[in-house]
Amino acid sequence: MKELRAEQITSAVRELCIEANYQLPPDVTACIRACRERESWPVAKEILGNILDNVQAAAGGDYPLCQDTGLACVFIRLGQDVHISGDLRAAVDEGVRQGYRDGYLRASAVRDPLQRVNTGDNMPALLTVELAPGEDCEITVAPKGFGSENMGALKMLRPSDGAAGVRRFVLDTVRAAGPNPCPPIVVGVGVGGSFDKVALCAKRALLRPLGQHHPDPVWAAMEEELLDGINALGIGPQGFGGRTTALSVAIETMPTHITALPVAVNINCHVTRHARRVL
Repeated sequence: MKELRAEQITSAVRELCIEANYQLPPDVTACIRACRERESWPVAKEILGNILDNVQAAAGGDYPLCQDTGLACVFIRLGQDVHISGDLRAAVDEGVRQGYRDGYLRASAVRDPLQRVNTGDNMPALLTVELAPGEDCEITVAPKGFGSENMGALKMLRPSDGAAGVRRFVLDTVRAAGPNPCPPIVVGVGVGGSFDKVALCAKRALLRPLGQHHPDPVWAAMEEELLDGINALGIGPQGFGGRTTALSVAIETMPTHITALPVAVNINCHVTRHARRVL
């Protein structure tokens, strides 16, 4: 049995909040660079170059990748043989509070959806905990800006809609989003489960390394087909046209009811931020 103090969780979350907001994951940077090399539209090529310049400037530690430093989505994969000494929820929230304060990151959380009073410290975190075998505690912090989050959608399709219905819904969602989510985007798609679980699948899909496909070849083929279809829309970087509307499409699936085909789309902008640590 591994013993972890709540203070260790707080420290890790604090550091991950800062890291994720200043350093774009290498796979995302590499994908943007590769897309720039393939891009034939001069305006799109220039914008992708500007994005890469921004990534380099943020890595210097003076400015975050984006002024919208998002709500702090925290995913914890907790080993069943780990004991947390203290309050896990409070430890995560304190880590977010410290990280956003010490990293000079914008506080974007409001306490009530209608009264709109800012909490002032970006708390509380949007926490998801998953139990797993073993003695590891894996923490992932994925700050989510809402220019892209607001473009997500969920639909309870009928089983008879099939694969064509899934593809149509994803493409329609991205087409309707247009330039609003700051393309080039990363598209997370959830299929299956229930109303709530399919949305979580879509969000988890955004954590997958770019270029890593679904293990089932049927779904992997749909990922490629959707990526081609989205890029054929011609929205392009920041909506100025070109062949690079999306960097990647990732699909996560789970079992569902015999009468259901839930589908959710969660979009990330080109600042697809996340940082991970194992304690």
